[in-house]
Amino acid sequence: MSRVCELTGKSVMSGNNVSHAINKTRRRFLPNLQNVSLPSEKLGKALKFRITASALRSVEHVGGIDAYLLKAKDAQLSSNARRLKKQIAAAS
Repeated sequence: MSRVCELTGKSVMSGNNVSHAINKTRRRFLPNLQNVSLPSEKLGKALKFRITASALRSVEHVGGIDAYLLKAKDAQLSSNARRLKKQIAAAS
């Protein structure tokens, strides 16, 4: 399973651990992924996603998963999210 947010496209980044003696070793910054079920008002069911905590805050800020998907660009959404976006657009 890839470590990529299905809504924002946020993924693993790399960088350095820097010690007090300024020794640099490579490390990975992993996204804070959560498995969540978000209720869709237009489809009348819960939608399961694997998204970051920041994406979850964005969804709640916009007003729900329906509004977020309709506003989001297709390039950053996963194939599952794009399919659900089309279903929500057809239902409204």
